[in-house]
Amino acid sequence: MSRLNFHNLRTPLLLTLTAALLLLPTAGAAQTKTLDDLLQEVRAEHRADSELNRKREAEFQAKKNQQQALLNQARQERRRQEARSERLEARHQENERELAQLEDQLADRLGSLGELFGVVRQVAGESRDVIGNSMVSAQFGGADRAELLGKLAGSRDLPSIEDLKGLWYTLQQEITESGKVARFEAPVTLTDGTREQQTVTRIGVFTAIAEGKFLQLDGGRLKLIGRQPGGQLRRAAGNFEAADSGRSEAPLDPSKGTILSLLVEAPDTGETIQQGGGVGYIIIMIGIFGVLVALWRFAVLFQTARRVGEQAGSSTVSRDNPLGRVMKVYADNPETDVESLELKLDEAILREVPKLEAWLSTIKVFSAIAPLLGLLGTVTGMIETFQLITLFGAGDPKLMASGISEALVTTMLGLIVAIPLTFLHAIVQGRSKGITEVLEEQSAGMVARRAEASA
Repeated sequence: MSRLNFHNLRTPLLLTLTAALLLLPTAGAAQTKTLDDLLQEVRAEHRADSELNRKREAEFQAKKNQQQALLNQARQERRRQEARSERLEARHQENERELAQLEDQLADRLGSLGELFGVVRQVAGESRDVIGNSMVSAQFGGADRAELLGKLAGSRDLPSIEDLKGLWYTLQQEITESGKVARFEAPVTLTDGTREQQTVTRIGVFTAIAEGKFLQLDGGRLKLIGRQPGGQLRRAAGNFEAADSGRSEAPLDPSKGTILSLLVEAPDTGETIQQGGGVGYIIIMIGIFGVLVALWRFAVLFQTARRVGEQAGSSTVSRDNPLGRVMKVYADNPETDVESLELKLDEAILREVPKLEAWLSTIKVFSAIAPLLGLLGTVTGMIETFQLITLFGAGDPKLMASGISEALVTTMLGLIVAIPLTFLHAIVQGRSKGITEVLEEQSAGMVARRAEASA
């Protein structure tokens, strides 16, 4: 290694000496140096370079030895890890065989219990939603009951005896309470969103009543139905809640208040009339006016018929009734011949007929106009419906509901008005004709008596 370094340094040394010789005159002019001094300097530099090269060689050799040690260490670690991997692989295969044996052993020991536990999970899952939305849960706490069922439904482990007893107790409690009427204190959500503690009467799992008002189950909480039903249902609920013993009727809603809340959304009489629009109000006014006129004429004709009957059985002529006025004409013409008397009596009867048939034509016209107005409302309602279909399409039935309601309600109102008006017109007209026939009969009798007297 030293020979190689010397040989490598020989060429730079010669170059240095050559440069020193070439620069000797110039250097001598600047500074006086001998060749011995120059040689000493070159030797010193050579020794310094040699020392530096030796240090470098030593450092390289040390690093080389260190790299070899690291390489040996890495190889040893690889062998150790490969051996560990082989041990783990063997252990994994042994565990797999042991796990398969344990699974077979578990399946053998479970036997029919595996199917039983599957049924338990299925029943718990199906009963969770039912019991969570049950009226019974509003009394006994739906969260705790649903939590147990949810635990059993989602568990992958074998249920314990306590869990099975809890499932049995929950189902048995639901079955037992579904046939009972119970009163309990519970918070009730009012229509304004506030909650108030009230005494709730629960009828099985169907209906809940508080202070005479129906409740519905919403998210496991009792909620007051915003629009309460009226009439018989409301009275039956109040009577049942007030009863302490004995038998009492009560409405049942199998949907836990959902059907009842939808039922009360149906429009009442006032809202139905509003759906008829302006045409509907006109039909109603015509109906009211026609009924009043018919009742008034019926009362007048009834009083007139009573007076005519009294006049027919009396010999005293009174001018407060049609028959009396006809008989007055007969009495005022004692010497008139039969033909002239008959004409005068016919004339008197004709004067009474318009009074008896007054307003009958109006009632008849009203009974005919009402269904025509209903047909008009039907046409306008269908026109509105088709306009909405043109603008928005037929995808949303609620957009067409107003026009269809107007079309149907006006037709209904027209028939409702026309039918009783026609019936009242027939009654009043019959009463009027009856009085007219009495007048004609009495007139014919008076003419016959005069003819007999003349003969």
